[in-house]
Amino acid sequence: MASRIHAFDALDNFRDYGDYATAAGGHVRPGRLYRSAHHAGVSEADLERLAAIDFGVVIDLRRPVERRRQPSKRPANFTGVVIDSDLDEVGEAPHITFLKTADLTPESGRRFMTVTYRELPFAPAHLDLFSRYFHALADSDRPVLIHCAAGKDRTGMLAALTHHLLGVSEDDLMEDYLLTNTAVDLEARAPGIAEQLKAFTGRTASHDAVVAFMGVEAAYLHAAIEAMTERHGSIEGYLKQALGVDAGLRDRIAERLSA
Repeated sequence: MASRIHAFDALDNFRDYGDYATAAGGHVRPGRLYRSAHHAGVSEADLERLAAIDFGVVIDLRRPVERRRQPSKRPANFTGVVIDSDLDEVGEAPHITFLKTADLTPESGRRFMTVTYRELPFAPAHLDLFSRYFHALADSDRPVLIHCAAGKDRTGMLAALTHHLLGVSEDDLMEDYLLTNTAVDLEARAPGIAEQLKAFTGRTASHDAVVAFMGVEAAYLHAAIEAMTERHGSIEGYLKQALGVDAGLRDRIAERLSA
């Protein structure tokens, strides 16, 4: 497709993660799978564009405290289903604790992200939401959107699992995951993010540390896949044993999304 990245006034990292070739010789349908950052600050023009897509399901991967702090805006005629979870109600998000307490260096950021990715697939809320998402894919004949706060980590992992399930190659799966680094102008955005972090935490992060924390790296996703494999033998084992995505559900999803 010409461009996966869609420009909005105030909605980051919005893109179509369909239209990749599959091992079966087909393609994932375009215009059915979307991913983004949160929708708390969207403009009226952004809402009109979102309304035109007509989402049937929105998966909000954020914790309850994140949803309260930055509540989503929806188009006036929104008729889709919003799926979220209150299972991680207690405590602040781990990345907030990190930003408040850790050394804000590129190296510490990478260590934190690697550990975080090994834990993300097994958090109770993610097990719940990921499973409900895959069942929604099998049932919805309208576009589906997944998002978290920045649309890069929780969202990126779920998009990668979707690509794997649909038979997208590892190279294309990783290309889509890393596209966050293009969709979000990290170098240009870093100074503003650094100021926000300072106002929020009272601490100053270097430019390189902010860029490292805002972006994604292949090693992060590899760490998650390694953890899934250690516990369940493979990604397929994780999908089936942890999320309940059996052969019948896989076939229904493929029927909906394969072209």
